[in-house]
Amino acid sequence: MTILDRYVTKEFIRLFVLVLTLFTSLFLIVEFVERIRMFLSNNASMPQILSYFFYMIPMMISQTIPATALLASLLTFSTLAKNSEVLAMKANGISLYRTSMPVFIISALICIFAFLNSELVTPYSNQKADNIVYVEVQKREALGTFKQNQLWYRGQNAIYNFRFYDPKTNVIQGITINYLDKNFTLTARVDAEKAEWKDDKWIFYNLLTTRFGGEFPALEWASSKVIDLPEKPEDFNIVQKEAEKMGFSELRNYVRKLQSEGYDATRYLVDMHGKIAFTLVIMILITIGISFSLIRSERSGGVTQSIGVGIVIGFSYWIVHAFSMSLGRSGSIPPIISAWLANIIFGVASVIMFLRVKT
Repeated sequence: MTILDRYVTKEFIRLFVLVLTLFTSLFLIVEFVERIRMFLSNNASMPQILSYFFYMIPMMISQTIPATALLASLLTFSTLAKNSEVLAMKANGISLYRTSMPVFIISALICIFAFLNSELVTPYSNQKADNIVYVEVQKREALGTFKQNQLWYRGQNAIYNFRFYDPKTNVIQGITINYLDKNFTLTARVDAEKAEWKDDKWIFYNLLTTRFGGEFPALEWASSKVIDLPEKPEDFNIVQKEAEKMGFSELRNYVRKLQSEGYDATRYLVDMHGKIAFTLVIMILITIGISFSLIRSERSGGVTQSIGVGIVIGFSYWIVHAFSMSLGRSGSIPPIISAWLANIIFGVASVIMFLRVKT
C-alpha cells in the first residue's frame, strides 16, 4: 500500500466511522423517544432500558451502513477535490481510478461485515431486545415459539401447532389444536388444512375433530366450520418470526420448508433475495459517491453539497427498493427481480458515472 493509498483509506475510514456513529446515535434518539413512555409506564429499570438499546444497535448499524458508505465516499472525495488534492494527483500522473481503488477494497470488506452482522449478530440481538420488552418489562408470558419445522402457541385453554401463519392475510396453514383440561389431559383435538380470520371469527377448512373421554375417540369431519377461539390474529403475531429478524441461512431454510410443503413462500423469497441485494448495494452506492464527487470540477467540492446529494441518492434508492419489493411480495413481478431491481438500476447508473470520470 502506497502513501496515497494509506491517506485515502484513513480519510474514508475516519469519515465512515464518524457518519455511522452519527446515524446510529440519531437512530437511538428516535427509538428512545418512541419507547420511553412504554418503559416508564411499566416501571422498567435502568439496566433493562440500557440493555434494550444496546441490543438494538446491531440492527441500526445493519440498516444504516449503505447510507453511511455513500455519504462517507461523497465526503472523502469532495474534500480531496476541495483541497485541490485531486488536481495534484492528476498533475502527477496518478489515475483517479487508481486513487479510488483502496475505497473499493474497503467497500468489499464492509459488505462482508454487513452480511455477517445481519446473519450472525442481528437475529440474536433482536430476539434479546424483544424478550426485554415483552417478557421482562411488560411481564408477558412467552406463549409462542418459532422453529423451522413448526410453530407452537400456548393459548388460554389449548396448545396450538401450525405449519405457517401469514400475518398479512390472517391465514393459518396446517393447524392442530390440542384441548387440555386442568389435569393436562387431552380432551379434544382439531386438525385442519387451514384456518382463516374472516368477519371477526375463525373459519376452519377440511377439519377433523377428535373428542376423547369415552371408550373410543369420537371423530367428526367437516369441509368448513367456525371454531370459537379466544385468540385473535394479533395473538399469533408473536409466534411467526418476521423475515427482518432472521438471517439469510435461517430464512432460506424456512423458504425451502414452506415450498416443500406446498405453501406460498413468495413474500419470504423476496426478503431472502433482498438480504443479499441490500448488502451488495454498498459497493454500488460507494461507486456513485466517488463518481459524483470526481465528475464535478476539482474545486467545486463542498461538504454541505455532498451531504445534500447523499440524502437525495439515498432516499431515491430506498423508494425504488421499497416499491420493487412490494411488487414482488404481491406477486406482480418475480421475487428475484423485485429484490434486485433497484440494484440493477443504480448499478448501471454507477458504472456510467464512473466511466465518465476524467482521469
